[in-house]
Amino acid sequence: MAAHIKPLVLHAHATGPNPIKIAIALESLHVPFIVKSWDFSDDPNTGVKGTTFLKINENGRVPALEDPNTGVISWESGACMNYVRRVYDHGNSIGPPGGSAQDLVDFEKWEYFLLSTLGPMTGQVNWFRHYHSQKNDDALQRYVAQTYRCYDVLEEQLKKSDGNSILPARVTAVDYHFEPWVRQYKFAGLSLDNYPLITKWLGLMDCLEEVQEAYCKIQNCMKK
Repeated sequence: MAAHIKPLVLHAHATGPNPIKIAIALESLHVPFIVKSWDFSDDPNTGVKGTTFLKINENGRVPALEDPNTGVISWESGACMNYVRRVYDHGNSIGPPGGSAQDLVDFEKWEYFLLSTLGPMTGQVNWFRHYHSQKNDDALQRYVAQTYRCYDVLEEQLKKSDGNSILPARVTAVDYHFEPWVRQYKFAGLSLDNYPLITKWLGLMDCLEEVQEAYCKIQNCMKK
């Protein structure tokens, strides 16, 4: 990436998986960026529900991404990821691995499966296991079952690449979408014992330089 590119600003918080996926993509494309951390409060200066952050993202959630090179502000992780790909992935290194209509649809359907299903189901498991003020086993077990159903779907897809990537040809932004959510399986109280290919894939992802650098950059920011 050209040295004249001004660093993008990635808005994040310490525990959320969604900012991580954007950091991984930026690292993969060698796009410079800085991380700004926020908490969950309504503090006007530090909270995602405060007046300062709500001017960046009206929905009061991270990630949000500010690009001083274009003046564009994006939020929602899918929108942020696709913005990064359109503007900075000139060689299509993390996009659909082929040029056919089917290649594009395959990329989008797995992206949307994470955004609409696996991610939200995992998030609900975490909520009812760790954060809900009253115990609700019925709700927890419903979302546990739905997350395992998503794991079943993902495990079957990974057979096409022997666990090397979600789309058979190579690692793409789809893998970046999934990695932070699947990584949370232990925190969610789930097991990968029945998912050998997911286990293999997660291990391979953890070895990628862009993944390691993304986690390091966000974690270092949160320590400041």
